[in-house]
Amino acid sequence: MTPAAHLSAAIEVLDRILAGGPVEQSLTNWGRANRFAGSGDRRAIRDLVFDALRCRRSFAALGGSESGRGLILGGVRAAGLDPALLFTGQGHAPPPISDAEKGRAPEGNAALDVPDWLAPRLQVSLGEDFAGVMAALRHRAPVFLRVNLARGTLPEAADALAAEGIQTRAVPFVNTALEVTGNERKIQRAAAYLSGLVELQDASSQAVIAALSVRAGMRVLDYCAGGGGKTLALAARGVEPDAHDLNPHRLVDLPTRATRAGARVRIVQSFAKSDIYDLILADVPCSGSGSWRRDPQGKWALTEARLAELLPVQAAILNECAGLTGPAGCLAYATCSLLADENEAQVAAFLDRHPDWRQESAQRFSPLLGGDGFFVAQLTRQGSMPTQP
Repeated sequence: MTPAAHLSAAIEVLDRILAGGPVEQSLTNWGRANRFAGSGDRRAIRDLVFDALRCRRSFAALGGSESGRGLILGGVRAAGLDPALLFTGQGHAPPPISDAEKGRAPEGNAALDVPDWLAPRLQVSLGEDFAGVMAALRHRAPVFLRVNLARGTLPEAADALAAEGIQTRAVPFVNTALEVTGNERKIQRAAAYLSGLVELQDASSQAVIAALSVRAGMRVLDYCAGGGGKTLALAARGVEPDAHDLNPHRLVDLPTRATRAGARVRIVQSFAKSDIYDLILADVPCSGSGSWRRDPQGKWALTEARLAELLPVQAAILNECAGLTGPAGCLAYATCSLLADENEAQVAAFLDRHPDWRQESAQRFSPLLGGDGFFVAQLTRQGSMPTQP
């Protein structure tokens, strides 16, 4: 396929997404209907689609409309290319540009690709970092690996990957992370990955685990485990964690991943009164605003009503986890959100409801560090001694 044909395909996929189709399903359906497209073509189309979704407002302004064609045209202009050379109507290229498609320079929130209703909340939450963080979320997220320290050291992992042509570099703010700088598509076929020496995991997600006070022999629960990435990171620190998720299907691959990592984990679907933990990680459902680079459609799908629905869910999870935490245990509350409503305010509300608890620590990990935006607070009961790392 030619570059111009990639644009036409991306326009078709984006129109399906803008009509309400899920992103991954829309890309998959296009690929199945166009089997002539090779893997390189599908990657190019995917990149165009995700770039357009990350920059939906600014590309729509530059392209003259919030349609698949308008977004792709805006993306071409944002890249400094001459659209007349690509929008020719010849072969599989998009039709030529009309006079009505001149577009305009995006301004204000549109230039930062942030929804108007969310901008004030994000400004309060991020302060002077607001513009920088919003700009960072307009670009593709780096690829990070977590080195499984139960299998080897970070230098050993870097050398093993380099031997297979995968370039990496250390990440300053977390000592288990490598950022992939070259040949990322080789990772899942690399011996370091297949042997469990490395796992794909965002650097900030790793930093959340590094912030926790974990000791060998502790009884640990990953309450909202999802795919189990944090469960495995906890296991690498010398514990045998339990994993729970309200949607058990999300955990279906965890046993295979645990075997590859040499980790022992247990999937728990319900809890008895006798189930008490030394450490509970509650990485709760949230807006996902810290991970918009990976899920750009989530930025535009989030509404005030949806955010209002999430807040009581988070509070209920905190309440339940408090009941499962031992007298001297620690409850770690985490989100991949940038919003104070879901972070500091949620913790403050929990402490108001539970005056026998206190906050031991709280940390934010900004996308400006390179990883996703994350928040984690460690909570203990008043009078209990915080556990030591």
